[in-house]
Amino acid sequence: MVVSMSYPALISRPILKPLALTLLTSLALMGCQPNTTSSTDNNAASNEAASESSLSTTAQSAPTATKTDASASTPATVSAQQVIEQPITILALGDSLTEGLGVAENEAYPAQLEAALKQAGYVNAKVINSGLSGETSSGLVNRLDWVLKTKPDITILTTGANDAMRGIEVPTIDKNIRTTIKRLQDEGSVVVLGGMQIYDNLGDDYVKSFSAIYPKIAKDTGVAFIPFFLEGVGGDRSLNQADAIHPTKEGYTRIVNNNILPVLTPAIDDFVKQHETASQNK
Repeated sequence: MVVSMSYPALISRPILKPLALTLLTSLALMGCQPNTTSSTDNNAASNEAASESSLSTTAQSAPTATKTDASASTPATVSAQQVIEQPITILALGDSLTEGLGVAENEAYPAQLEAALKQAGYVNAKVINSGLSGETSSGLVNRLDWVLKTKPDITILTTGANDAMRGIEVPTIDKNIRTTIKRLQDEGSVVVLGGMQIYDNLGDDYVKSFSAIYPKIAKDTGVAFIPFFLEGVGGDRSLNQADAIHPTKEGYTRIVNNNILPVLTPAIDDFVKQHETASQNK
């Protein structure tokens, strides 16, 4: 396929003394008043992202999103007290939606996600883009040994739409996704699964069966779950490239802020807490 002020009034008190003393007192009072200046901290994250070539049916299937300012939900920079220095490696694993087909590397969702996390205080978060355009779930299983060399703490998994485009049997897709999740979990990686949907050109039964595998897998495996990875973007021409399939950088910004971060952030916080607990127990 990541955004304040009071002005103290001068106080004057009438003093029944000679005029000279009154003037001197007034000047002294004025000189002692605090001078509070206002400051405005503008931090806007303009991170935005990219797409997925073999997912034409996916984008067409999604309901048209309500157009809003994609930057409105961009997380604001946190204060120094909120900085989390724990190193976190996040593997973005999937097909061209992950790779960012059609957009610059820094506009694809993995790059935008890393920037958003750092802005939110996770200063040592690293997001690795391991997307491969056109890849099926079977192909992904075959390269797990290689991608696991990155030793990810957390993995965002989005796969299966290319399988559906080719009419691969739903049980095969289901098996491959479960195999991938188990391998990742066995290696100690927390998994966030991105759900997919497809257009009904393959028949209503196939479409329903395909869409149903994601929530069922999430429930069975206990992984964190994004119900529809392209929610609010798929089907909206203003947030997709000319092919009406792949997100623009603005589309990816919305995916990061609205779809990924609300699910990913709790998983990161749990990981950080577990790491802190383990360190304290050593």
